[in-house]
Amino acid sequence: MSKSAGTPFIVSAPSGTGKTSLVRALLGALSDLELSTSHTTRAPRPGEVDGTHYHFVDQSAFEALVAADDMLEYANVYGNLYGTSRAFVNQRLAFGADIILEIDWQGARIARERLAGSVCIMIAPPSLEALSSRLMARGQDSEAVVARRLAAASEELAHFTEFDYLIVNNHFETALDELRTIVKAQRLSMARQQQHHTDLLTSLTRGLIPHK
Repeated sequence: MSKSAGTPFIVSAPSGTGKTSLVRALLGALSDLELSTSHTTRAPRPGEVDGTHYHFVDQSAFEALVAADDMLEYANVYGNLYGTSRAFVNQRLAFGADIILEIDWQGARIARERLAGSVCIMIAPPSLEALSSRLMARGQDSEAVVARRLAAASEELAHFTEFDYLIVNNHFETALDELRTIVKAQRLSMARQQQHHTDLLTSLTRGLIPHK
């Protein structure tokens, strides 16, 4: 059995859709799955831990990473910079770990071009009304900010055709099961299994595997 490279799973969703909660639950449910912790220039929210939720850095430190070409992707979101470490992702994928990139649609578009074999997943709310209620219930934003996030949500969701999968997070456990199913199915894909079981397949077929 040979070691196969990991798969990058790119997960995007409008703010308040439940993406972070779903990703955290998925990480607890499956092995050999890691989260790529993004860098950001925004201030930590209550309860957020540096290095766990984000790598919180100042503007100059972030710009230094960009200048050093260590950002796989980055974007300005509501005046704050967010980005993904190229070195970390490539190192973990080469080691064989599956990596989740929890990024917005703009970052997803760039990362997909730069990461071979990416699987892109969009998570959507059951309605804009439900999303508005969730944003207000968080108590983190003013009504003006919520309105801005709702407008941004419609714009982000309009890019759903750029993704491989769409999950509607109406019921958390159902959405989590669907997300888990996508990861498991990808791990059983022919390309992944052929890479993972090269020696076995060669033995079973006596080396008669046709070359494409």
